[in-house]
Amino acid sequence: QVQLVESGGGLVQPGESHRLSCATSRSIFSLNLMGWHRQAPGKERELVASITPGGSTNYADSVKGRFTISRDNAKNTVYLEMNKLKREDTAVYYCNTVIASRRYWGRGTQVTVSS
Repeated sequence: QVQLVESGGGLVQPGESHRLSCATSRSIFSLNLMGWHRQAPGKERELVASITPGGSTNYADSVKGRFTISRDNAKNTVYLEMNKLKREDTAVYYCNTVIASRRYWGRGTQVTVSS
């Protein structure tokens, strides 16, 4: 069973920073790509960022320069550091991993950017 446990969602003011965490088992974390997608109301789920086991990263154009994905190998945890948050970053953020060409999702965590 693939378990991805997200934490860190909440209400944030525009311009502020916030960090999301996603923990999983060592066997999944060490071998597979990890990433974050998000889904805003009325919109399709979209890629935010991903990171390979070797540490290579990929970002959506909308978050480049503002968001940073990283991984802590000792804690089997991937992080999404979000800076200079905008109202349009409001969404449910989903941690995910790809195993044997199948994507697995966490339950999601709500991030609301509002004053």
